This record gives sequence, C-alpha cells and structure tokens, in this order.
Amino acid sequence: MTARWLCSARLRALYSSPLRRARETAGVIAAATGVPVQLDARLRERMNWNGGYSYEDFLAEWAHATRDRDFEPHGDESSRQAGHRLRAFLAALPARAAPVGVVTHGGITTDLLRNLLSDQALPAGLLESAW
Repeated sequence: MTARWLCSARLRALYSSPLRRARETAGVIAAATGVPVQLDARLRERMNWNGGYSYEDFLAEWAHATRDRDFEPHGDESSRQAGHRLRAFLAALPARAAPVGVVTHGGITTDLLRNLLSDQALPAGLLESAW
C-alpha cells in the first residue's frame, strides 16, 4: 500500500542519510519507485552510537543533549546545530525537483521541529521518543 502511494506520488528525487537503517528504508522506496537513492550526510542523525563507549553512556549523553540544546556530546553537534543542518538541506532543495522523498532519523527531525516551533508546540512525549 505504501509502495503504491509512493509510486503515485511520482517522486523525482530520493535522498537518504548514509546511516544503515535509513539506507535500507531508502532502498525499499527506490525499488518500488525506480528513483535512485542519493546519499547525503546532512541527513544523518546528530549522534550515532558506534560502540566507542557504553550504550548507557550514549543514552545519558543523548538525554543531556536533548535537555540542553547547545550541549555538544563527544565533539558531535548539538541538537540545535543538527536542526539547522537539516533545515539547510531542505532549503537547498531545488523547487523543480519536487516531489522528493527524504529518509532521515527521528532525532534530527525532532531537532528541526524544536528549531522551527517551540518544545511546548510539539506533541506530548515526542522528546522522549526521538531516539
């Protein structure tokens, strides 16, 4: 059903984060629509656990970065910076390319929404579920 809808949308371009989960999702969309995937690092998540430290420490850093939007964990971007990065990607899309598909991640999408709106304008629980 989703594949049919995506085909009927007549995507002209498909962009994806280079991270595995997003690439896999974009691959399914590409197979259904025939539109090739274009990887773009601006769509990556702001933090990605790579096993370099404990998962518990990663979750603690994520929570800290979610509470303090300007905190830069382990040299990564802050929540605010990641939201600006996603907004810059979207603003750079050429109007003639529409409609486009974009596969990214929940955390950075929430970061963008927090930049554009206020935390109070977001649905209850969204900040807790953004990872």
